[in-house]
Amino acid sequence: MSKYRNHLPQMDGGLFLTDGGLETTLVYHDGRDLPEFAAFDLMRTKSGAERLRAYFTRYAEIARGDGTGFILESPTWRASADWGEKLGYSRDALRAVNAESLELMVDLRDALETDTSPMVISGCIGPRGDGYIAGRIMTAEAAAAYHGEQIGVFAASEADMVAALTMTNTPEAIGITRAARATGLPAAIAFTVETDGRLPTGDSLKTAIETVDAATDKGPAYYMINCAHPTHFADRLKCGEDWTTRIQGIHANASSCSHAELDASTELDDGNPVEFGAQYADLRRHFPWINVLGGCCGTDHRHIERISAACRDETQAAA
Repeated sequence: MSKYRNHLPQMDGGLFLTDGGLETTLVYHDGRDLPEFAAFDLMRTKSGAERLRAYFTRYAEIARGDGTGFILESPTWRASADWGEKLGYSRDALRAVNAESLELMVDLRDALETDTSPMVISGCIGPRGDGYIAGRIMTAEAAAAYHGEQIGVFAASEADMVAALTMTNTPEAIGITRAARATGLPAAIAFTVETDGRLPTGDSLKTAIETVDAATDKGPAYYMINCAHPTHFADRLKCGEDWTTRIQGIHANASSCSHAELDASTELDDGNPVEFGAQYADLRRHFPWINVLGGCCGTDHRHIERISAACRDETQAAA
């Protein structure tokens, strides 16, 4: 039975941390070969699963030490049918690894959650295609059918919610929202944006959020922005318009490079963790309802530590 599915504690305010860039950490810091950038594939082996356990434990302990909540995002961003097939997974094997990944999150919560650090289990899903390029766009109906299989596994687990990361287009986000709603799982939709603050399709964040909300009767529990540097979107949010209140989470990249530049790079750009934390605090200063804070490409535990410290200082200064 899920613990928070009927009432997500992050909706009540307070800071909630998440992890950093799982895949870039595994590739660049651990030196692991990660076919198709698929972290879930580590669940094949005991040593791989233990590496994931250690990775998430490090971040959860930051949250515990700082007295914040924590979102346990399962390592299943690539664990959908098309990506699984590329890695040689049958449908049954893919369902099994999704379930096992959620079981790992449950084990971590059982071991690490405290009264001052509630830990929400989030079933993470990614786009059917590339997270940087819109590519061929499905209809909302096709997206609901495609992602519904993975979401169904999450619904049968102790997952509290679904988080769809690096969404590049609105029809896919609409389909995911509808599929999650059909199972009773709240969904958070995270759009990725380019250096101009727009989705890879060219849509503005305002258009994307308002389009999904209109098509789903405000179906997502909240929206997030991920896989972009704060300088790529901060100015787009400082307009004071109502749609910005729907954005509750940030999973930014450490690097201010464009997606094309990151794709072509052979070295990790981990930016400046102290500056990164200050940029998050500035966002919180303008948008205090943004309270789900994590990292994406190039970020690691150092960035999350600085985000937590800077945002806690900002919260105390505003009190």
